[in-house]
Amino acid sequence: MRKSVDDVTTALEYVFDELRELGVDVATSPDIEIQNIVSSGNLNHTLNLNAIAIGLGLEHIEYEPEQFPGLVYRLDEPDVVALLFGSGKLVITGGKQLDDAEQALTVIENRLTDLGLLE
Repeated sequence: MRKSVDDVTTALEYVFDELRELGVDVATSPDIEIQNIVSSGNLNHTLNLNAIAIGLGLEHIEYEPEQFPGLVYRLDEPDVVALLFGSGKLVITGGKQLDDAEQALTVIENRLTDLGLLE
């Protein structure tokens, strides 16, 4: 994962150089802060999103299959949002630390297993 952070820094330096060439005033060493880490994964199980929406409780779930084919799950700890799809694929976004996605994946797997929805 460290490589990804280094890649972001390199990419931003490139963008800053391009902006400078266009005449935009960019500080020599601007502060770079990671605010949103996006990760994707696969639970390797088909998911019943209707059952998950009921089981996890509607206060943390947004699920409108006629509008979007995924279920939006807002976790409190870690403070991230996960998009779950019937195929078992998921996207975790909003993490501020590199291990937020791993923690979220563990929480999701444990909750779905406890509900008997991931076996």
